[in-house]
Amino acid sequence: MISRRKFSQAAVAAAAVAVVGSSTARAAVPQVAGKHTTLGPLKQVNAGVVNVGYAELGSAAGPPVILLHGWPYDIHSYVDVAPMLASAGYRVLVPFLRGYGTTRFLSSETFRNGQQAAVASDVIAFMDALKIKKAILGGFDWGSRTAGVMAALWPERITALVAVSGYLITNLEMNRKPLDPAAELGWWYQYYFATERGVLGYTKNWHEFNKLIWKIASPKWNFTEATYQRSAAAFDNPDHVDVVIHNYRWRQSLAGGEAKYDELEAELQKAPVISVPTITIASDFDGAAADGAAYRKQFTGKYTHRILKGIGHNVPQEAPRDFAKAIVDVSR
Repeated sequence: MISRRKFSQAAVAAAAVAVVGSSTARAAVPQVAGKHTTLGPLKQVNAGVVNVGYAELGSAAGPPVILLHGWPYDIHSYVDVAPMLASAGYRVLVPFLRGYGTTRFLSSETFRNGQQAAVASDVIAFMDALKIKKAILGGFDWGSRTAGVMAALWPERITALVAVSGYLITNLEMNRKPLDPAAELGWWYQYYFATERGVLGYTKNWHEFNKLIWKIASPKWNFTEATYQRSAAAFDNPDHVDVVIHNYRWRQSLAGGEAKYDELEAELQKAPVISVPTITIASDFDGAAADGAAYRKQFTGKYTHRILKGIGHNVPQEAPRDFAKAIVDVSR
């Protein structure tokens, strides 16, 4: 069961089919953004070391779904997905990660840490603050990594998982090994962020920088200026640059983390398997890895892999119906 509340699994599934359709196709064409332009009024809650800004849609009695965004994106990646799921009976929560939107550190003394265990711990604290014992997780980019970390370290808190690009838990030792030149080219911005020039450049030009990333990561997505501006507002956060730079430097072993996360990171460096029911989604962005074969062994529970053709990196915003359907299907 995905909820002990009055919503039965059968009722939710039936409603979901009406909302997202009954197609079982594993490929998709680009889906333009729907009619939604807002997730409604934001809420705030203290959770661990941050005060989290988040949107909440649907009935408080519905099965909880937490949708996690990535970089350089924000909660509006789910502007169409969240209403679909809310209409299907779910309680949908879409938080800003640390360094984005209205999420703020509670103390000026807290290290502006972007390492994977820190970001995942924020979401666990968010669940605790809202008294959510278990939730379905969905994410892409940083959000997919964060959801994967949570499912690996705290499986008892996770009902099911939808992860774009599969298993993204960072292994620092593996990250020290060079890739072939074409693959290295794709990570140019990480090497840029490793330099002081990159820090200065991102600080000065984050607005245009992030728009460029959108275009590179989703070349077939014809997003409007209004769509970008809606998300760009989230990058005007006082901690955004520090968190982003630390995230990528930490992943390259160029910056340390915090000792309080050492035990969690030690577990993550063992490449722990994910045992909760999972649907992974690949898109054109994943290139040769789109078949999911490279990470299949990391998922030991009920598992499905889906490939969406013609879609870039921002899967929930480019293919909202497919993403919403994956959440419904994995929760059954």
